[in-house]
Amino acid sequence: MKNAANRQEGILKRISDSDAFIGLLFVTPFVALWIVWFFIPLIESFLRSFQDANFITLETASFIGLDNYFTLFEDRDFFRAITNSLLLVAVAVPVQTLMALLFAMALNREIPGKGFFRTLYFLPYVTSPIAVATVFMILFTQGNFFSVLMSYLGFPDTTWTANLTLALPFVMILYVWQQVGFFMVIYLAGLQGIPRELYEACQVDGANALQKFLNVTVPVLRPVTSFVVTVGIIYAFQIFDQVAAISRYGQLGSPAGRTSTLISYFIQVGIREMEIGLGSASIVVFFLLILGVTMIQRRLLKERDA
Repeated sequence: MKNAANRQEGILKRISDSDAFIGLLFVTPFVALWIVWFFIPLIESFLRSFQDANFITLETASFIGLDNYFTLFEDRDFFRAITNSLLLVAVAVPVQTLMALLFAMALNREIPGKGFFRTLYFLPYVTSPIAVATVFMILFTQGNFFSVLMSYLGFPDTTWTANLTLALPFVMILYVWQQVGFFMVIYLAGLQGIPRELYEACQVDGANALQKFLNVTVPVLRPVTSFVVTVGIIYAFQIFDQVAAISRYGQLGSPAGRTSTLISYFIQVGIREMEIGLGSASIVVFFLLILGVTMIQRRLLKERDA
């Protein structure tokens, strides 16, 4: 009995001292929160998407099969929301990725006030999106600073948020301006991890600045770029605060649905109109769309690395 107790005590001591146990101890709270706040709601949304469910009378929800999905794909507003979301991703993500890299390279040099400029570029990311959107809406009204400034580039001097053509570009500009500082910090960390010896070796071989960038910076930062693009895609698909600010508590996606996104469509249909079954179907499609785009992006990056 004594030997068995000693043996058991030794096993427990080895487990408690192992890295795997300590790692599991730290990961467990995150996994528990992930299950409660993501996995369970996702499963519930998936099940609700097959029901005729209303927020007020959830207890009387009835199974209707794929009817919600048929209704969804016959809805012009839903297709407009998908189109706008894809346009936001296709335009905003490459622009913010390139700008973040260029800003990071500029601020990675020994320049006066480097810390100040890093803080200045990061500040928009930690500022309230609603507050930023409100200020930008004023600046982009007809006759105001940015509207007049953009008129010199060929754009009309008009109120962008009320213009059917310029409302979505306004959201893109606002989103990129607010997010680029966050990705700049990530690129800065990646740049500071590149060994100086690589650049010195290129210089010995007679490489110029562009060749150093293409042959050293870009390949070494490829994992960082993969992370930035993946997170950027997810963030761009989740745009909502800017759209809500433009709508001014009216119909989400104003004007005339030109700023509607998949998230705003879900809020409008699933929450405001209380059609939780139809809203859940849109969220399932939204989840599959993000998953598909992210997998395609990762596959393309892997093929490029091969």
